[in-house]
Amino acid sequence: MASKSRSDLYAAIRRDHRAGLGKRALMRKYGVGHPTVQKALESAWPQPRKKLPPRATRLDPFKSLVDDMLRADLDAPRKQRHAARRVFDRLIDEHHADGISYGIVRAYVAVRRGEIRAEAGRGSAEVFVPQSHHPGQEAEVDFGDVTVHLAGQTLVCSLFSLRLSYSGKAVHRVFATSGQEAFLEGHVHAFSVLGGVPRGKVRYDNLKAAVAKVIGFARERKESARWLAFREHYGVDSFYCRPGLVGAHEKGGVEGDIGRFRRNHFVPVPEVGSLAELNTLVERWDEEDEARRIRMRPRTVGEYFAIEQPLLAPLPTEPFDAGQVIETRVDRHSRIWARAGFYSVPARYIERRVRIVLHANELAVYDGSTAIARHERLVAKAGERLELDHYLETLLRKPGALPGATALEQARQAGKFTPIHDAWWSAARKAHGDKAGTKALIEVLLLHRRIPHEHLVAGLASSLRVGALTADAVALEARKAAESDDDSAPVQPQEPSSVASLTQRRLAHLPPDLRPLPSPAAYDQLLHCRPAAPKESLP
Repeated sequence: MASKSRSDLYAAIRRDHRAGLGKRALMRKYGVGHPTVQKALESAWPQPRKKLPPRATRLDPFKSLVDDMLRADLDAPRKQRHAARRVFDRLIDEHHADGISYGIVRAYVAVRRGEIRAEAGRGSAEVFVPQSHHPGQEAEVDFGDVTVHLAGQTLVCSLFSLRLSYSGKAVHRVFATSGQEAFLEGHVHAFSVLGGVPRGKVRYDNLKAAVAKVIGFARERKESARWLAFREHYGVDSFYCRPGLVGAHEKGGVEGDIGRFRRNHFVPVPEVGSLAELNTLVERWDEEDEARRIRMRPRTVGEYFAIEQPLLAPLPTEPFDAGQVIETRVDRHSRIWARAGFYSVPARYIERRVRIVLHANELAVYDGSTAIARHERLVAKAGERLELDHYLETLLRKPGALPGATALEQARQAGKFTPIHDAWWSAARKAHGDKAGTKALIEVLLLHRRIPHEHLVAGLASSLRVGALTADAVALEARKAAESDDDSAPVQPQEPSSVASLTQRRLAHLPPDLRPLPSPAAYDQLLHCRPAAPKESLP
């Protein structure tokens, strides 16, 4: 007979008993004992099994001692209470409880500590009160850490999230750091995407980008000057949560949103070439998330946001510049120091003071009103971001410094200094010597300032094939590649029969010369012996 569940067995026994079978017949038919038949006839629903009494452990003789230690903790300072390890050590040292293990003590303390506090009326389970939010009124902001594979390196970046409390619509942005520039630019981006600003409270942690000082145990905060100016510009009404874990529960919506977004979109770890590329993906993910439903809500996030968006406060007419201005001096290595990293500038600005406009993911360097350099922000501390172009004039005077230059290595990693550059350089050094060949390469690199990269690489490949290892030849072939590109032809280096001369190229574009060819006949009178006149031939 196939096995039956206990409830099916009881139902079958009761049905057959009503049909006239006795208890002995039921016992034989179903292969059960008399107590089972008796219980089935008394109740149609099986009674739950009785729990076995707790099994004795070696800790039982010492449980009262552990309870006394935990009760003493009720009046002890918060940072000087018994941990499970300390309880275990005292049992061993003071009470010779050699037969117990640390795991048994830890498990007992984890359960018993809360029970003792509840018995003493000192604490109870944390209760969370459900909240309702009006559309267009409240929002929450926070940062979270995300790991990304950025240009071949594994880095930890900061994920900014601003979440509307009514609709659950969230806007995310990935930044190199969680500094004040990222904090402000995250707000600017979020308000731009949402098309407005919440009219009520926006909840924040006590992060340094906004709070300069927490005053006492109340909600009063001393805000940073730049954040205060930003709040007044956009009309943001800030609300700061309590410090620590208890404050995280006051903005649980954005805390959960960051975890959800990270689990759904950053697993597996994304591989991108730049933060701009990553943020393009983040914007697409935000749009896709509008189709999801939060818990048991009848509508999607996008449908709720359509209700909320018209109720947001309008954006100010003038934008807010979130960049931070720093003045510094260029060092002897043609670098500036900005937020735990070095960045290069053109060598002619060494020992001069320049102005840095620092944004979340990039920085710009100015000499007066002229922009002299732009760099993507470093994520790792004490790093360097050097541009090879900034050192070319110096390398013309010191060509021997090029092979080991840090800027050259970074250009290789970024793909700006290609294997074709290396092959042309090797051929030039073999043909002209190390110094002259390196100078020829530097002259080619200077052409990058006025010739697009792909055209110059095509020119390098063409000149390398025919052995024309000069900057002029590369420039000519690069212009030919540019012209073929303008004619909508694919930029593919063609192998010419010979490299054209620049003089011949110019002569080919001159207008035709219609003058007669020159003759020396006019100068015959200068000769001492005039040639005899030709005799007429006889008929």
